[in-house]
Amino acid sequence: MKIAMLARNPNLYSHRRLEEAAEERGHELHIINTLRCYMNIASRRPEIYYNGEKLPHYDAVIPRIGASVTFYGLAVLRQFEMMGVYPLNESVAIGRSRDKLRSMQILARDGIGLPVTTFAHDPKQTEEVVRLAGGAPLVVKLLEGTQGIGVVLADTDRSAKSVIEAFRGANVNILVQEFIKEAGGSDIRVLVIGGKVVAAMKRTGAEGEFRSNLHRGGSAQTVKISPEERSTAVRAAKALGLNVCGVDMLRANHGAVIMEVNSSPGLEGVEKATGIDIAGRMIEFLEKEAKPGKTRTRGKG
Repeated sequence: MKIAMLARNPNLYSHRRLEEAAEERGHELHIINTLRCYMNIASRRPEIYYNGEKLPHYDAVIPRIGASVTFYGLAVLRQFEMMGVYPLNESVAIGRSRDKLRSMQILARDGIGLPVTTFAHDPKQTEEVVRLAGGAPLVVKLLEGTQGIGVVLADTDRSAKSVIEAFRGANVNILVQEFIKEAGGSDIRVLVIGGKVVAAMKRTGAEGEFRSNLHRGGSAQTVKISPEERSTAVRAAKALGLNVCGVDMLRANHGAVIMEVNSSPGLEGVEKATGIDIAGRMIEFLEKEAKPGKTRTRGKG
């Protein structure tokens, strides 16, 4: 099988592991810098060019598109799909997951557990937004933020109001969510591949840090999840139409609540914490599923 991987940095742990896993199974994997691709959008003859040459036919494409280049990356991925190349995650599903508000709306429609979440445009509605979210402490999140960047914990209603007004004054979109205190600065990252949970780890924030992201100094360890948590992760992946994803959830008093669904989950933390060959599982999924023209959009919304 000939596989293209859309990625800007070939030296990242996740990208090297996927390359190794593909080669170990006898496949050919080419890492293609997403931003160096350019396209000929011709009727019935879609083409992609790279470094001055037309790309050859691929059986599958693995999108590892950075959040900062989502728009262009999805355009390139759509072009692969138009050429009949099977995507590990399809462009529409990635688009749903990258839009935090859209993904929350889809998950809420399907009855999947979420923290109380509010959204508004008009700064005059700030007090009402704080009230609807249940009052301080509250988490204020940039819609476009990743890896814990643009996430602020407001301890009082007054500080929540100040943070919200500051973000709105900078003309950026934000979500306001209840703070799940009982989670104790930890969350659960569940890896779903092909509708099945393949690994789970508990991430705990560094001392004095409420965000548990490993990029922010958090630590990870393997964890046993409940049947409810397993079902929640699988349902979230299905709702968004993702074949592969990392589902981040908190253990609230009333059950599991989802914070985010990541369509390009990092492999280093979860592989080292659990000892499971996640990269190999992803390549095995492609071996079973990658068929020419199998690019029908799944999920809704």
